[in-house]
Amino acid sequence: MECQSVNKLFEKSFKENWDLPALSNYEGMTLKYGDVAKRIEMLHICFRSCGLRKGDKVALCSKNQANWGVCFLATLTYGAVPVPILHEFKPDNVQYLVNHSEAKVLFIDDANWEGISEAEIPGVQVVVQMSTLKYLHAVSQELVDVRENLPETFMKMYPGGFSREDMNYYEDTPEELAIINYTSGTSGFSKGVMLPYRALWTNICFGSVAEPQMGRGSEVVSMLPTAHMYGMMFEFLYEMTIGAHVHFLTRVPSPKVIMKAFSEIHPDIIIAVPLIIEKVYKSQIKPIADKHKVMLSIPFLDQVVLGKIREGLVAAFGGKFEEIILGGAAFNPDVEQFLHRMKFPFTVGYGMTECAPLITYAHWNNTRLGSCGKPITGCQVRIDSSDPEKIPGEVQIKGDNVFTGYYKNEEATASAFTEDGWFKTGDIGVIDSDGYLYLRGRSKCMILGPSGQNIYPEELEAVINNVNYVVESLVIEDNGALTALIYPDYQQGQNDSLDEAGVKARIQGCLPEINKLLPGYAQIRKIEFMPEDFERTPKRSIKRYLYQR
Repeated sequence: MECQSVNKLFEKSFKENWDLPALSNYEGMTLKYGDVAKRIEMLHICFRSCGLRKGDKVALCSKNQANWGVCFLATLTYGAVPVPILHEFKPDNVQYLVNHSEAKVLFIDDANWEGISEAEIPGVQVVVQMSTLKYLHAVSQELVDVRENLPETFMKMYPGGFSREDMNYYEDTPEELAIINYTSGTSGFSKGVMLPYRALWTNICFGSVAEPQMGRGSEVVSMLPTAHMYGMMFEFLYEMTIGAHVHFLTRVPSPKVIMKAFSEIHPDIIIAVPLIIEKVYKSQIKPIADKHKVMLSIPFLDQVVLGKIREGLVAAFGGKFEEIILGGAAFNPDVEQFLHRMKFPFTVGYGMTECAPLITYAHWNNTRLGSCGKPITGCQVRIDSSDPEKIPGEVQIKGDNVFTGYYKNEEATASAFTEDGWFKTGDIGVIDSDGYLYLRGRSKCMILGPSGQNIYPEELEAVINNVNYVVESLVIEDNGALTALIYPDYQQGQNDSLDEAGVKARIQGCLPEINKLLPGYAQIRKIEFMPEDFERTPKRSIKRYLYQR
């Protein structure tokens, strides 16, 4: 499908869904599409007053909330470039990214603003409190006056009230810069990914094709960071083009909070990272499966048990969803295999910030075990290997979903593309004759074995993570051998009357069994225990580079 204006797509949706709920804070306020449009128009007035021009940058740094959506859409539909910044970043990182992006306006939470100095962000004209849209800082009294007089100004401009007929959003073009999205830096420092409007259009259009049941009035729970492309695109932007209702959790998405929200909202689709499902599997499914191990080994009876587990799990996730789409990190193979066996409606996709984000996907009833789907429409995938079906190689991408480069970083941009223009993902995989992609790991994480074998630590970690009392593990090279860093589940230990030393002893005692399941060249020499959870990116990936030796 030929790329059209993304902003005009929003305009059309807002006009058609004016009286429907659009954005809600979970257990808080709800804004209808018409309410969002009015707030957007007020922000446009403020943008003009501070001299914001088309193409200027606007930074947003806050937790998920309805006003984040308002401010993001206001920026995009004005023709400016939103720069979402993860609110988990430390103040000096936020400050650096605001300056690096040359942002002229900053929307921010109080908690993030506390550690930032106005003097250290000299290019910013106005700092706006995200939750109230009040000014926290402005470079002149004139700008302050504009904000204080905004209700009166708005009434003068629209004496009969602002209506859908008054909407006229900026008409973008495919190659124009839409967003600068800073990566979460799993393997290094953040880079500003420049995404053109064609990349947004490609993902939005594919969403409509892949999930045709979604439409006006569909319910979605937003629990991933909206500052990250995965959550932004498929828990927010796509929904705003079809008249769906997005519920922002506005708090830490713990399993307890998430499951409560699902039971009350009954979402039509669920976007998640594997860690959430893996936690549910360990705490709720595995104990039941272990209890009925004999029945699960008997034909017919196994289907009865699996059906009961599936029924309970579907109900726990709200009972109404078409499928759960997992992405952002590798999925534990044993958990995937069990869910696949019980015909649970889930699928594993693959994407990157640089592709806005989707690369491959398959509907849950068309998935293949261990695969992350087939290339989306408008995207080509190739494997840099002499035999792409059998010999793993780097996954390389070409298509309308691919970014144009890293902001103010020509060296990183040049190294990210092949000579013939394909984006080098840094991921390793194979692709079968039907086009299904199977990932093996990240090339940056790959460890060279003693005889030159390629060792993908993610595959070893999947084995270790199945051991009882292991929350998660990280395999690293350590003086020519392999060490497993493990964060134990002390809470589960307490439930089983084990103290900290007892939990560690149980895990340590499993090392021989772990190594039996691993190739001879990939044996774990020792285990080290982490005193606290690994430092993670907001999409819950471990920041591997922090633990290398």
